[in-house]
Formats: sequence, C-alpha cells, structure tokens
Amino acid sequence: MKSIYTEKKILVIGGTGTIGKQLVQHLLKYNPHVIRIFSRDEHKQYELNHELSSFSDQLRFLIGDVRDLSRLMRAMEDIDYVFHLAAMKHVPSCEYNPFEAVQTNVIGTQNVIQAAISNGVKKVLFTSTDKAISPTNTYGATKLTAERLISAAEYQKGSKDTVFSSVRFGNVMGSRGSVIPLFKKQIMEQGKITVTDLDMLRYMMTPTQAIDLILQANDRAVGGEVFVLKMPVIRIGDLAEVLIEKVSEHYRISKQVDIHVIGLRPGEKRYEELMTMDEHLIAEEDENMFIVPPFFSEEAKKKKLSYVTPLEMIPIPKMLIADWLETENLI
Repeated sequence: MKSIYTEKKILVIGGTGTIGKQLVQHLLKYNPHVIRIFSRDEHKQYELNHELSSFSDQLRFLIGDVRDLSRLMRAMEDIDYVFHLAAMKHVPSCEYNPFEAVQTNVIGTQNVIQAAISNGVKKVLFTSTDKAISPTNTYGATKLTAERLISAAEYQKGSKDTVFSSVRFGNVMGSRGSVIPLFKKQIMEQGKITVTDLDMLRYMMTPTQAIDLILQANDRAVGGEVFVLKMPVIRIGDLAEVLIEKVSEHYRISKQVDIHVIGLRPGEKRYEELMTMDEHLIAEEDENMFIVPPFFSEEAKKKKLSYVTPLEMIPIPKMLIADWLETENLI
C-alpha cells in the first residue's frame, strides 16, 4: 500500500506500549524505510524485537527516556514523522509522584518539540487524553499542559516547517493498566471484581479505532489542532458484568464472581469530558471526529460564533460491549 509513510523514516516514542506496538505493526504495512522504536523498557523492547523479527531490516530499537533531550536529538536524526505516545499515565501514581509526571509528560513533551524542530521533522503527533479536560488530577493537568505546548509549538517554530498536532483519546480497551485486563485477572485469580463506582461513565475506544484516529489525524494535520474521536460511552458496571459473563464462559469458570464497590481513588472523576465549552465554540465537526484549532489562530477567532452540539453521555448497550471484546480479542 502506497502512503505518506512509504519509504519514510518514522520514530515511535513509547513504541513498546499497547498502542505503540499496534501502531508499529500497522505502519509496517506501508513499507517505511525504517521505524525507530524508542522507550525505556528494555524487556519490552526485547519481546517486541522477537515478535517482529521478520521485519528486522526495517526496525531499530532505541533505549531512552523523553526526559533526556540529547538522547531524543540523536533518535530524531533524519526522521520524517514522530509519534509521541510515551507518558506517565496511571492516575494514582501521578497523584503520589506529581513532579515525576511533570518531568515525563510536560518536560518530556517539550524535549520532543525541541528535538523535532532542530532535526527538521515533517510532522509530530502527540497523544493526549480526555482527562486533560477540566482536570482534577495531576495526570490530566500534565497532559493539558503538554497539549498546549504542542499547539503553541506551531507558532514558536519560526521558519521551520515541522507540523505539530495532538489526538485526544478516551480509555483504550485492553491497553496496559486499563480496567479490562485488571478485571480479567481479578475474575480468574480472585473470583471477584473491585469497581470504584458502578455508575462511572468513561469514553472508550477499541485499539483499532485508536490507530485509525492517529493515522487520520496525522494525515490531516496542518498545525496546532487537537483531533478528538467521537467515542462511545461505557458504564463501568455494564463492562464489569459483561466481562464476568464472557471470561467465565471462555475459561469455564463455574463459581459466582462478585462485584465489590470500593469508591473513587485519589484524583478520579465519575464522568469524563471530550471537550471544554470554549472548544465546542470553535471546533469543526465531521462524521467521526471533532477538530479543535489552536485558540490563538485566526481560524479560531473567526469561528467563535459557531457551535458544535456536545455529545450526550448515553452508555452503549452491553451487547455492543461484548461484541467489541470478542472482535478485538480482549478476552
């Protein structure tokens, strides 16, 4: 398949994470010249190198940390496209270690920006989160700051041509640290599930939807935008019940699995948001996503009288949750 990535040099920062791995596998379909996989997890790099051994001529594995600007500078030499997926993302960990989150999510993102401008990278795509909207926790606050750094970079790069943009994710089903693998493990090992709040609502997307959003956004980006997928809403209690049914059926677990409600953890919100009200005023909308221009752009100033209808938070039915779990092989 011919695409903008064919014969190009690509850097995936955080490339050994759940989405990073799937992005690398998808990009390989376009026959890039090379994909450099940058992360600080030596063991996961070893595993991915073994898993993708048939593509060894096109892959390079780089140990490094986004906190280290000099390492990023070397990693980006001659690179065309950068996908920045690395982050500290566990809400409680960021609450208890806030400056560590700042160093990775904020300073690390600024390092990516500086390295990209210095090396003449064509495009940089940053992955953000719905927790950046009206943040009540350190993770969301650092991701909001990183989003603003990416958008502002478009207007601070001087004569350089690098295009910076962001995508805003909800929860990616089955990703490392998400509730689906946690619930599955609890069902199989403990015979129970711990849930913070049965009526908690979360925007969720499948890994396939996440990759599609990343590639669509990078293709369409002209500079400073935030791309937001129109994600479905899942009630956590419904997800827990469907997982109990499907995991018990798949692994032939006959004993009853109970649900224990434990209350919200530090920094958690009952309900997430996709965009702020101010963003709704200036966003463009198509069938699958919203495109939020940077607030200080001329485009944003012209569109302040327009309005995008917010998405209603109506949870999807259990049948669709079950279908996604099976289609994405998350059981």
